[in-house]
Amino acid sequence: RLLSALQSGQAHGFVAAHAVTTVYYIIAKETDDATARLAVVYLLQLLSVIPLAGPDFQAAVALAMPDFEDSVQVAAALAAQADYIVTANKKDFRRSPVPSRSAAEILPLVLSVQPS
Repeated sequence: RLLSALQSGQAHGFVAAHAVTTVYYIIAKETDDATARLAVVYLLQLLSVIPLAGPDFQAAVALAMPDFEDSVQVAAALAAQADYIVTANKKDFRRSPVPSRSAAEILPLVLSVQPS
């Protein structure tokens, strides 16, 4: 439902550039190359890709979160000026300056926003 809300323009979503390859890898491992490539195409239609450079990774290191990958996600969210990080593992983002929410928690927020 959250992806449908993004598709209909009810919200704007982002994905860190480095995460696109991770999405491909996970889907290809569970299915096949063609399915993974199709998923990436769909993802890129729904979300804006946040490019990351050296300063973003330096910011991630400075966050000193337990998991560096999570720190990089936070750095990407900061670069995008995102309101939330949507994750299934909220506990991993307790130290994040960008609040985290589950997809179930974010959906009512997205659906209650009226386009201006």
